[in-house]
Amino acid sequence: MKNNFLILSFALTFLLASCEKTISEGPMENEVLDGQVEGLSYQESIQFLKGDEAFAEVFTSSKGLGPVFVATSCISCHAGDGKGHPSTTLTRFGQIDGTGNLFLDFGGPQLQNRAIPGYEPEQIPNGATSTKLTPPMNTGLGFLDAVLDADIIAMSDPNDNDGDGISGIPNWIELPSYSILRANAISQNGKYIHRFGKKAAAYDLLHQTVNAYNQDMGITSSFDPMDTFSGLEIDPEVSNNIVNDVVFYLKTLKAPIRRNADNAEVLSGGNLFSQIQCASCHKPTLQTGNSSINALSNKIFHPYTDLLLHDMGSELDDGYTEGNATTAEWRTPPLWGLGLAPDAQGGQYFLMHDGRATSINEAILLHGGEASNSKLQYQNLSEIEKNELIKFLESL
Repeated sequence: MKNNFLILSFALTFLLASCEKTISEGPMENEVLDGQVEGLSYQESIQFLKGDEAFAEVFTSSKGLGPVFVATSCISCHAGDGKGHPSTTLTRFGQIDGTGNLFLDFGGPQLQNRAIPGYEPEQIPNGATSTKLTPPMNTGLGFLDAVLDADIIAMSDPNDNDGDGISGIPNWIELPSYSILRANAISQNGKYIHRFGKKAAAYDLLHQTVNAYNQDMGITSSFDPMDTFSGLEIDPEVSNNIVNDVVFYLKTLKAPIRRNADNAEVLSGGNLFSQIQCASCHKPTLQTGNSSINALSNKIFHPYTDLLLHDMGSELDDGYTEGNATTAEWRTPPLWGLGLAPDAQGGQYFLMHDGRATSINEAILLHGGEASNSKLQYQNLSEIEKNELIKFLESL
């Protein structure tokens, strides 16, 4: 009996030690992208959790999936709220001129490449150009959403008045009917600044989320009741509450947290980043305005983007336009969280809008157009300096 007690005591001690070790060896906060922003109220935290649950919901045909679609859930394209893998790429199609997308009546702007049984996936129509897009990471979006239009305009330089070869511009597009204007929104000929998506074609996170439900999963809502397959208006397949919970979840995901920021090589790489003018487009610091979510109001943050469109040259010209964006123009992607991107991409990088670059070095060398001078300066760096710059980018 005594031996049995000793064995049981030893087993419990081992189990408790193992649990303690497992808990203590969990990932550090700066090693993961998901998690809520600091300062949410109790009720806001509850809504965040509801949105997190809805973000992971898997749709089936009985829940309204399709009949043509790209993915069965939000999380399937944004594992851990990180960047997508080439296996989760989206295909957009249109044409190369600036007359707007003429293929919206032919299934555009997005190709639904999968279908439920009994239906056929879409095909790209004759005459359309297409581009592949890897899903972006989701973290820190609420901060980007709360940047004032006036601040975005202040960063633009459409006529390159300062002569640095960089002339970023906002993407001015008409609002979807359900959008609610931001406070202090600025219009231009009845159009408003859009800021989300690879070509900044979505006005806000509601616009982005509604599009994702409809175009990625074939799920209608009261915001967009048009069925992607038939083109007819049908009853909502997801409630407004769920859509709003997902929007709130995306707004209140924390910003990525820096790692190794005090490392000597990282600090040197940060100086080089500014010296070769990478920071001209990848603005290190922005500020939010007032927000209905107190945790996002009037905050200084460090996303490394200007939310503007820039001509990236012929190498990245995909022959596809959205809104005011030309075929070679892309919105400056935020660089925060870059060092954690491989965690959601199978252990390696798939960078640029379509994931074609498998290293940070390769991504830099694909830059052209307005970024040509910065690329040339990068190429002229020593190998030690290049490694320092890359270590800095991996720290973001």
